[in-house]
Amino acid sequence: MTQSNTADRNGSIAATGLTGLAKVHYNLSSDELYDMSVELGEGKALSAGPLAVTTGKHTGRSATDKFIVRDALTENTVWWDNNAAMDPAQFDQLHTDMIAHARGMTLFVQDLYGGADPANRIKVRVVTEFAWHALFIRYLLRRPEASELDGFEPGLTIIDLPSFKADPGRHGTRTQTVVAGNLSKQLVLIGDTEYAGEMKKSVFGILNFLLPERGIMPMHCSANAGSDGTSALFFGLSGTGKTTLSSDASRELIGDDEHGWSENGIFNFEGGCYAKTFKLSAKAEPEIYATTQRKGSLLENVMVDPATGEADFDDGTLTENGRVAYPMHFISNASETGTAPHPKNLIMLTADAFSVLPPIARLTPAQAMYHFLSGYTAKVAGTEKGVAGTQATFSTCFGAPFMPRHPSVYGNLLKDLIARHNVTCWLVNTGWTGGPYGEGHRMPIQATRALLAAALDGSLVKAGMRTDPYFGFEVPTTIANIDDKILNPRKTWADAEAYDAQAVKLVGMFIENFAKFEDHVEADVMSAAPAA
Repeated sequence: MTQSNTADRNGSIAATGLTGLAKVHYNLSSDELYDMSVELGEGKALSAGPLAVTTGKHTGRSATDKFIVRDALTENTVWWDNNAAMDPAQFDQLHTDMIAHARGMTLFVQDLYGGADPANRIKVRVVTEFAWHALFIRYLLRRPEASELDGFEPGLTIIDLPSFKADPGRHGTRTQTVVAGNLSKQLVLIGDTEYAGEMKKSVFGILNFLLPERGIMPMHCSANAGSDGTSALFFGLSGTGKTTLSSDASRELIGDDEHGWSENGIFNFEGGCYAKTFKLSAKAEPEIYATTQRKGSLLENVMVDPATGEADFDDGTLTENGRVAYPMHFISNASETGTAPHPKNLIMLTADAFSVLPPIARLTPAQAMYHFLSGYTAKVAGTEKGVAGTQATFSTCFGAPFMPRHPSVYGNLLKDLIARHNVTCWLVNTGWTGGPYGEGHRMPIQATRALLAAALDGSLVKAGMRTDPYFGFEVPTTIANIDDKILNPRKTWADAEAYDAQAVKLVGMFIENFAKFEDHVEADVMSAAPAA
């Protein structure tokens, strides 16, 4: 086996069991990985500078192919209703077979941090088959200083070999695709998928398991901070606007997807962004669009116009889950530290496919926990394999696929933090208005931005409010420069009675979904449920 770069100083992968390799590239720089990806034919450098890659049959996460090893550590701590189990012996066989498969390969290793807070971060070693995968994870996790790589001992190791195919009979998988995590061994094995997002979400899942025991709230959210130093959190699933709405030129970006909330404030888990690009425009999302026009950015599953050689963000033929990955410093107003004080505002984003919810509503702490545990939103085409169009769904904690522990663990942590730091909570609908999906239209982003600005600067708290008859939360009646009609969704429908029927249907869905949490929450949270 030969090695490149600073292998002697930066350790080896002997501890993973990987042997007989042709070559190992340790901790190459972003520029080196970019150039190598092009040289190896893994991607194409576009004229504006970004590297365009595709991921084959998987253009989104394979949620049903994800497993956690069920052993003494996880038996009574993992939420097994939500997480598929793998036998320890099957995982060991999977590991052995992946090691055998890798012999003779050239691999790439990146030693990185998961978490901006030195007191609460984990050291992560990622071993990849593709140079562009190494570039992706180098962007998405936090990059140590060169001096910190000496004697780097990982707390978590990820081995990502897209050319490896699992055997369901031998490994206990559902298909040939596998994302398997062994929390006792702090090892994640990924095979038969080129979708890079599996790596970053694996780190998130590990942190979601580890941090609650320290009293730290792991969150699937974006975050930014104002000039007054106070921060804001934006919860929501993919496609609801976490990245778009937190990338506000007037505020400092802390991060776009994953954060922790400790006694010291909030901290980003990541060192980069992974933004959706379908229908991306310079006018609506200038900060994100600008990253797609510079060298080094990574365009994943974005169609390229054969005539011009440029990215076409309006073409969803391949997938509507096209992405751009880039390091945080590609955003001019990004935080250098990835940390911020305790939040003043907490926003829960939902893409309401039924066009029932108002564009913004103020929540009591009990209502906030109710909606956090409910996690109502819509799955957008391409975010997960097999999802077409837009489907209404409930994803508890706005990220059920990434939650190894029971939702009540995260809900109670959040409720305590909201109360302790007097946080104002808002529910924001970035989904549909004027009728359900297929009849109405998407909420204008200009209106959403204006309402959020009023919430964050404190002026919305002083606005006149009405109580929603179905959900009981407070909704502003008049906001400067916003059409009053859009604030009341019933008035945007051509048929008000049809709206009422739709609202009753959605309320019933909330109540039915929340039944599984009734034994895990206090009476005030149950009283925050919408009216039947």
